[in-house]
Amino acid sequence: MALEKIIAIGGKPGLYELIAQTKGGFVGESLVDKKRLTVSIRAKVSVLSEIAIYALDREVPLLEVFEAIHKKEDGKETSVSPKADKLALEEYFFSILPNYDEDRVYASDMKKILSWYNLLLNSGTLKEALEAQETTEE
Repeated sequence: MALEKIIAIGGKPGLYELIAQTKGGFVGESLVDKKRLTVSIRAKVSVLSEIAIYALDREVPLLEVFEAIHKKEDGKETSVSPKADKLALEEYFFSILPNYDEDRVYASDMKKILSWYNLLLNSGTLKEALEAQETTEE
């Protein structure tokens, strides 16, 4: 499954897989506990494939950031906790994305990215997304 079907819902923790579209919104299934919920069309929803991180020279798609973390961590969870302090998060981000824009990427963004990475890794979704990307590149 690619990141096109994974969404973050404003005000709700975690990530959700887009299951179906309804007349007034859509149905999402939590990647953590597999519970389903109906979300209104008015809810603030972000599709992970549409998210990018500001770098000094371009915007880096989220999947590329996840891929860099995956390589650095050798396919394991992040060595830095998403709840770490700002300095530790910035140091970690410089190691995976040396040219990220310090002025436009906040510690809260870094925390989300690291927690999303760990969540996607544990659910098996990240592996599928990275394999799908390799297939399209070939």
